[in-house]
Amino acid sequence: MQDVAIFAGGCFWCTEAVFNQLNGVSSVTSGYIGGHVENPNYKQVCGGDTGHAEAIKIGFDPNVISYSDLLDIFFAIHDPTQLNRQGNDIGTQYRSAIFPQNDAQLAEIKPAMDRAAADWPAPIVTTVEHADNWYDAEDYHQKYWDVEGQNNAYCMAVIPPKLQKLRKKFEEKLS
Repeated sequence: MQDVAIFAGGCFWCTEAVFNQLNGVSSVTSGYIGGHVENPNYKQVCGGDTGHAEAIKIGFDPNVISYSDLLDIFFAIHDPTQLNRQGNDIGTQYRSAIFPQNDAQLAEIKPAMDRAAADWPAPIVTTVEHADNWYDAEDYHQKYWDVEGQNNAYCMAVIPPKLQKLRKKFEEKLS
């Protein structure tokens, strides 16, 4: 049985790299969601005019890893207190957002935010948004860390600290 989770937590290259490490996760697809333009491309989304967020769609087996676990990991590996940005990535396309797929997922978000609040010195500003049209990002964005990321200075500055947090806090969830 497969389920789907959609999270936006800044650059999709950086969040994809984390969730690809988890036991029970069968796929992580980078893409765009939450905007008003049909079939947006990377350049349009990066321009900040489409309303889309860079996001990841996670295929997972809920018998192996729960949605609640995915939420806890999501809140731990990005800064959910930064409004419309993650570090030097600034704009609504880099917002922290969750796109629940059903009422059961929606019900788990508030408790996860409450758990995460203890770890952050400022209020969490992550939005919960309607899971409208999803658009896969261009092929060269998929599995970016595995293919290109270790040759990219930006990725080398951002992703290894996220992976360290993952290993330190969620070692039992790693594949």
